[in-house]
Amino acid sequence: MKNDSTNYTTEKVAENTIIEGSMKPAVFAADAASGLNSTRMKYKPMLDDTILFRDETSVETKKHSIAQLIEKLNVIENLRYKRTVEDTYCNVYSFDYCHFNNVYLPTVWWTDEAIERLQAGEDVTPIYNDTVKTIYSSAITDWFVKWGPAFGWKRTMDVNELQEKVNNEGAIGIICAKRKIRGLSGHIVPVVPETAAHKAYREDGRVIYPLQSQAGKVNYKYFAKVKKDWWNNALYSSSVFYYHD
Repeated sequence: MKNDSTNYTTEKVAENTIIEGSMKPAVFAADAASGLNSTRMKYKPMLDDTILFRDETSVETKKHSIAQLIEKLNVIENLRYKRTVEDTYCNVYSFDYCHFNNVYLPTVWWTDEAIERLQAGEDVTPIYNDTVKTIYSSAITDWFVKWGPAFGWKRTMDVNELQEKVNNEGAIGIICAKRKIRGLSGHIVPVVPETAAHKAYREDGRVIYPLQSQAGKVNYKYFAKVKKDWWNNALYSSSVFYYHD
């Protein structure tokens, strides 16, 4: 999304940051008003029993259910992800993708004051525009490095390894990039398992452009070569690759 004004810390943090202990996820209860054909309450999980969660029985059931989820979310057609004059919704789509894959990715995050209260042992309730605010893709880039390990995210520096984790383990993969100019849109996309019809782009047997799925200026269920290594665009100051088992 374009608007990236925040009320929480987004300073650059060391690549080897490890969070000791745990942090309470900032997440609302699923709401029936938050839906695929609605523009309302995009900061809340969707309450829709027709959207199935990832089947974690085996690698194959994981990948099969991920493919089903991509078809169900249908980023190309559903109103929830359609760009507007003001915004694009890469963060909403990535949040939904992770949510239904049983993996935590924030769409809202605690304010600095709320974090201090939580770390002091207080039980803080998410209240929109009070204790939590929407977190956009530039800030999520820093969130991954600072907080991601506390929620099971693991970092890799290699897109080939990222695609292999997704393909061979049914892992959830993410690429996230931070804009150089504060307040302008970064970008975040899931890296998804290859299928018979959809492949990553390789050179000499190694993945150069992973298979991805996105909401953005243009929405794609699947893409690889069409956007090349978009995360290396001069618009971005940094990018990260993460996966979750």
